[in-house]
Amino acid sequence: MGAECGDYLSRIYQLLDGELDEAGRAQLQAHLDECPPCLDEYQLDRLLKALVQRSCACEHAPDALRTQILQRITTVRVTQVRIQEG
Repeated sequence: MGAECGDYLSRIYQLLDGELDEAGRAQLQAHLDECPPCLDEYQLDRLLKALVQRSCACEHAPDALRTQILQRITTVRVTQVRIQEG
């Protein structure tokens, strides 16, 4: 595994969740094509996500929980933007 693998590995769930733009997907896919250890990690994470989806298919989170999670995501994103803007 190379020094840049940590950055790519941190973006695997973004890829799996469809959160990367086209350029990000292409860049990560190119790395996965060249790096067998990262590809193994991607495949493991993909299988884990599929297993969780199958196991939880009948379960639905309460609306209040969904609202709380979305609020926290928004807070984190706003904080990240403020940090990036310096």
